[in-house]
This record gives sequence, structure tokens and C-alpha cells, in this order.
Amino acid sequence: MIKENSLKIFNSLSGEKEDFVPIHKDHVGMYVCGPTVYSNVHLGNVRTFLSFDMIYRYLVHLGYNVRYVRNITDAGHLTDDGNVDNDRFVKQSRLEKLEPMEIVQKYTVDFHKVLEMFNALPPTIEPTATGHIVEQIELARQLIEDGLAYEVNGSVYFDVNEYNKRGLNYGELSRRNIEDLISNTRDLDGQGEKRNPVDFALWKNASPAHIMRWNSPWGAGFPGWHLECTVMSTKYLGETFDIHGGGMDLKFPHHECEIAQAKGAHGHEPVKYWMHANMLTMNGQRMSKSTGNYILPMQLISGNNDFFEKAFRPAVVRFCFLQAHYRSVLDISNDAMIASEKGLNRLMEGIRHLDALKPSNESTFDASKWLEECYAAMDDDFNTPILISQLFEAVRAINAAKTGSGSLTAADIETLKKSLKSFVFDVMGLKSEDETSGITDKIDGVMQMLIRMRNKARADKDWALSDQIRDELDAIGIQLKDGKDGTEYSLN
Repeated sequence: MIKENSLKIFNSLSGEKEDFVPIHKDHVGMYVCGPTVYSNVHLGNVRTFLSFDMIYRYLVHLGYNVRYVRNITDAGHLTDDGNVDNDRFVKQSRLEKLEPMEIVQKYTVDFHKVLEMFNALPPTIEPTATGHIVEQIELARQLIEDGLAYEVNGSVYFDVNEYNKRGLNYGELSRRNIEDLISNTRDLDGQGEKRNPVDFALWKNASPAHIMRWNSPWGAGFPGWHLECTVMSTKYLGETFDIHGGGMDLKFPHHECEIAQAKGAHGHEPVKYWMHANMLTMNGQRMSKSTGNYILPMQLISGNNDFFEKAFRPAVVRFCFLQAHYRSVLDISNDAMIASEKGLNRLMEGIRHLDALKPSNESTFDASKWLEECYAAMDDDFNTPILISQLFEAVRAINAAKTGSGSLTAADIETLKKSLKSFVFDVMGLKSEDETSGITDKIDGVMQMLIRMRNKARADKDWALSDQIRDELDAIGIQLKDGKDGTEYSLN
């Protein structure tokens, strides 16, 4: 099923869409920066992980053998290279009065629980920073020997000036100029150790009070944030691999530093295609704890928040996310979620009707052309909004065939059955129609009983009871539709 040069990916490094040609035929190596597990995963991060889950799913759907590596950052995440007290794990452990590794375990479990709730597939490998301390020390040692890093007071820093003197380009991914970076560098504790303000930490010396510490050739300390991803991506995917993904906020400095470390150690670009998912806003504003414009995934699902009028199923949230291109800013609001819920219900209702359609000799809908348009959308840098518009074209054709205003041949129905479900459930990662729409066998049984009761009331000319059943169901979001083949129901 793999078509050579059919898939195009926007490469952040070149700033252009490029034909996707994997390094090894029919095999894809993909690394995505995972969570820093010192707190609950926030909704913006969930959007990033679901974007790359969709990308992973589509690559598998096309027939690629994908090795998907997503790390867990459980040590060394400094907000800067200065005061080691800014280590987020240490700060959170003090706040919650727990050991740092208790913090790691608590929020790793939360991360997995949240992504499972949103039906994200697990990566094929999920390495941790603490599980690769030896490799990180070895890479830092190699960079020192190669003259691209230096040790000061037990800390090791990458020498950005030396890197650039060798004809390399620190700033190539984010398109930043090193002089501008130097002029914008803040005065931080520990900056005096560096030869240059833009040099970044590979290893930090730990004070006796710092709990997370490991022995190294330079004394007890802990790794810098950027080192782990270079070590783990190359260990499991090779010195050059196909795709490296993450949120837009990681482009600088994290991914920029990864490129410098890898090129410094191996002498060539580590990644063919850099991919970045854009940010999530809420009610037109950036989400931030400090401003109060902030919501956790579970609060959105449970309805326990002050921003949304009701709870929303995980599939509705996922569907909402997919209605924006992964490289576009997505704004969520109460109106947007309500619209997504209605749209998802309409999509699932169309899939349910598909199984009951009777074929005709002629078709008013070209399913083969429709399928080509679906693949064209996804092959254009995973354009899920265009794919969704095509899915609703199929739903309109299904509804037309159901009401008699259109028709579908047996071949077209079979194409829709296979491909519509494949795109909705396998590629977009939405739950099966029964789970997603909230209609289980038991609920369906109750609905059929209410329809029979209403039919009897109508036969007895008990219009008050008939209208009461219809109106009360409508009030809770279930609409009854009377037709020539009887009464059906759907979710509003």
C-alpha cells in the first residue's frame, strides 16, 4: 500500500514540505519528546501527543514498520543552566513532601492514564532519562575529548562558539542568530562558569543537598535536559533517523541543542524531518496557571471546571483537536466543544446507518474518487481538517441513500464500510461507534422500549404521553425521528 513520494511532510529544518522518503525502505524511525513527569500532563501537551499519535497511526496504516520512541524525562529538567534548585523534580518533591522518584512515579502513572483515556497508542519504546545516565555521561565525555565541551567546577558545558567555528550552525532549526542570543541572555546563577552565555549544560554539579545525583568523572551530579534525547534517540533509532517530533515550544532551545550535540558527536545531521505541533489556546487566550485560564484534561472530561457548560467524552476532545491542522494554533471554547460533539455524533450516526443500507444498481456518489481525496488530504502533511470534510461528504452520501434521495452500489457501500471505518477508528483514533456515541446495547434496549411505549401511546391517541416522551428525550440530547420505516433516534 506504500506509494513512493506520495506523502509530503513539512520539515521545520528546511521550512518546506518535502517528499517523505524513509532512510530504510518501508521502515520509519520516529522519536517524540515525551513528558517531564513532575506534574499532571496539561491539555496543550495532550494535543501534541495526540497529533503524533495520529501521525504514527497513519504511517502504520500506509504499511510502514514504525519504531516509535517517546521518552520520559524523569531527571535533569532545569528551567535554566543556572541555579540547580530550579530542578523541577526537586522543587515539586519539596512542595509535595515526597521523594523525587515518588513524584516521577505518580505523574508517569497519570500521564499514561490520560493518554489511554484519549485512546493514544503506546510507543514501541518508552525509555527514561534515569535509565540512560551511563550513556549521557559517555556522550558528555566524548564531546569534551573532541573539544566541543568543557568542565568547570564539576559541571560540563557545550561550547557553542567552538561548534560554530567548525562551520556548524547553532540556531539552524530556530533560525536564530548567535549574537542575538547572547544579547538576550539573562543573568543567571552559574553563568559565570560558562565561556559564553549561550553555552548549555551537559552535566551539572550537584550540591550535597541535591537528592537526584549520580557519580561521574566530574563528581556527583545530574544530566542536563537536552542530553537525554540525543542519547536515547540515537541509541534506539541510529545516528540518523527519519522523524523527530515535539511541541513548537521545544524548537528552541531543546531541539536546537539536540542537533548541536548530535552533529558535534557524529559529524552529520541526526534527523531527516523535524516536525512540530502548534500550541493550544482556550477562549482566545494562552493557557496559563498564573492567569487562571487553565484546565487539566480530566477536568474537561469530568465537567468539573468553570469554562465549559458540561462534561465531554474523550473522543469529542480528540475529534475537536483533529479539526485543526497539527501545525496550526487551536483554540478551544465551550461553543467549539459543543460543535465538535454534534459533529462527532453525526459522523458516528452515519457509520451506523452504513451497515443497514441496501445497494442499488447505480450510485450518485463516487466512492473511489472520495477515497483518493481522503488519501490526498492525509498525504498533504497529515491534513486532518480536510480529511474530516471528506468524511462528512461520505456521511451525506450515506444519508441520501438512506432517505432515497441518493443511491450507492454494493461496491461503493463496501468501499465506504472498509475505508470510512479505517480512517475514523484506525487513523484518527476515535473509539468504536458504540463507545464514542455512548450508545451501548443496554441503552439501545431502553430506547427501543421507549419507542414502543410512544408508538402505543400514539396508537391509543394519547398525544400528551407521546409528546412527553419525545420532549423529555430531546431535553437530554436524544432526538426521535419518525419516518416511513418507523422511528429512529440519534444524539443531538
